[in-house]
Amino acid sequence: MRFNILIKLTCFAGIFAAAGCVERKITIITDPADARVWLNDEEVGNAPVTVAFKWYGDYRVRVEKPGYQTLNTHQPMKRPLHDYVPFDFFAEVLWPGKIVDSYTWNYTLEPWKTVSNQELIDAAQQAKQTFSGEIETAKQQIEAEKTPQKK
Repeated sequence: MRFNILIKLTCFAGIFAAAGCVERKITIITDPADARVWLNDEEVGNAPVTVAFKWYGDYRVRVEKPGYQTLNTHQPMKRPLHDYVPFDFFAEVLWPGKIVDSYTWNYTLEPWKTVSNQELIDAAQQAKQTFSGEIETAKQQIEAEKTPQKK
């Protein structure tokens, strides 16, 4: 009798040990290849690179390569159904197989552009024209706040 219980417990434990799991991974591919990649300010390697992840949400991505402009961007990642309660319990504990949650992000880097002095001057003058009205408005608002209000 005890032998039967021991066999049943062993089988039950074996079923749970062989039960499902969720493997989460992101593959980042860049053009050109071999660019240095950071996820949330953590260096993960040179592209193409595949890394495991534990959570869904918004990822900060930075890609750098000499001779190219640095790319700083955000990449949202929505949670799949099997990551919500109670489905997560079934996916990670009861499901008999492995669930692979795999994402591929592709980024193209732009070649580094040399800007002439005249282009810098023109951009500065354009910015001055754009923001001069806003600066004047801000000055007026500050003065209005300093002036005592009549009650």
